[in-house]
Amino acid sequence: MSDQQESVLSEAYKLLKSGDIEKASTILKEGLVYNLEDEELIFALHCCNFWIDCIRRMENLKDSYEKGESLLLEWKSFQLVIKREKKTFELALYAIKTGVFTLALECYKEIEEPKQSSQKGIVLRKLGLCCKELGEFDLAKTYLMQANEVSPGSALILAELADCYALCGEERQSKVLFREAFFLDAASIDLSFLDSELIRCLIQKVQEKKYTGAVLLEWIPVYGQLFGVFNVKRKLRPQEVGKLRQEIYAKENEMKDPSCDSKLITPRLINLYFWIIDYYVLAENENSRINDILIRIKILDSEIYNLYVK
Repeated sequence: MSDQQESVLSEAYKLLKSGDIEKASTILKEGLVYNLEDEELIFALHCCNFWIDCIRRMENLKDSYEKGESLLLEWKSFQLVIKREKKTFELALYAIKTGVFTLALECYKEIEEPKQSSQKGIVLRKLGLCCKELGEFDLAKTYLMQANEVSPGSALILAELADCYALCGEERQSKVLFREAFFLDAASIDLSFLDSELIRCLIQKVQEKKYTGAVLLEWIPVYGQLFGVFNVKRKLRPQEVGKLRQEIYAKENEMKDPSCDSKLITPRLINLYFWIIDYYVLAENENSRINDILIRIKILDSEIYNLYVK
């Protein structure tokens, strides 16, 4: 790479990181005049073109929350576009990501503090998400813990917080929270913004089994247990045990209906079985109940049973 090309890219990346994508695009176009075959310049310009259109559409929105949501939604679309590229450049992607999430963070910060706790929890989660994507993990944890305080029991918040702990190297706390999140409501978790190696490796392994969409989300905690990722557990409170038994009963009845969606119910029910077994193990002297649950798992899915008991 020539000094001139390096200078063009350096200046463009600084502008991208600050969110000034149109100006970065102009500089890249000027640099491309001197070298029409530079792959990194072409790639960076391709990224700029995608985001210039997105930001122009976003500027037509009046509400700061809608603007932030627009950027996050476009980021997910951008990830799909990038996956189709034969060759990518990390410096360009890092600069774009920094710029996009900096703009999104600014949008969410402009929002007046909501009066309702549920809305406040959503905004705090978005602030935490943006900080996490920008590598500001301590600040992200602060926002996400505040979100969890005002909206307790949100699987989405717990998953983001777990991801943050994993990125900080606090693996034990991360495992506890991921396990909790996928137990509470796997269907609500957005995998697009989970970045830690801990969860990405697990997601990839489950995807290799050809699961997608909502079914993929329900199988993640099952294989998380089998692969030793969700192996840090806590003691259940009596009222939680009661709810767990009720849900198992409800899901077993659902499975008896010929028209049920067994592809979704099966992994959910297996995960419930895993939780009740863990409770019985900690309670001690519950071998007969454990054996009964194991038989149910074997009937439901013999392959999972074999992996679990081996």
